[in-house]
Amino acid sequence: MESSKETGCQAPEGPILCINNCGFFGSATTMNMCSKCHKDMILKQEQTKFAATSIENIVNGNSSSNDKDPIVTGAINVQLGSAELKVISTEASSDLSSGQSSEVKPKEGPTRCTTCRKRVGLTGFNCRCGNLFCAAHRYSDKHDCPYDYKNAGRDAIAKANPVVVAEKLNKI
Repeated sequence: MESSKETGCQAPEGPILCINNCGFFGSATTMNMCSKCHKDMILKQEQTKFAATSIENIVNGNSSSNDKDPIVTGAINVQLGSAELKVISTEASSDLSSGQSSEVKPKEGPTRCTTCRKRVGLTGFNCRCGNLFCAAHRYSDKHDCPYDYKNAGRDAIAKANPVVVAEKLNKI
């Protein structure tokens, strides 16, 4: 007993229930909440901060932060529906102007084997020559592949095993 008085540490008198009455035990480090309720409270505070700063940026029309925060549309419930639409449209336009424009590809037709034009879908095989083939034509000898496997192998071996030349020893 005297050692606890000397150090100033007090043992808890008993288990403390969570202040949200969820049935679990809380602790003083989590403000007398259980870990789940504490985590939910922190997440809710972060979401309200993010919503407040994003609405402020929309109203002021400036983006003072250089690092772009991703927009989480499902987690934040903002009452201003038009404000969310403006955020999404400004993010899209700023991405295009920053040089990271994502090229929108037109919808391509079904993927087909280069040799027999059979539809392959997700089961197609990409060859080193850059073409797509079905299971029957996936091997290089079946589709007259122009890729030079022999020279590619030689280059790989030469790169992996550089020539080591020792210094000449002087004769005594």
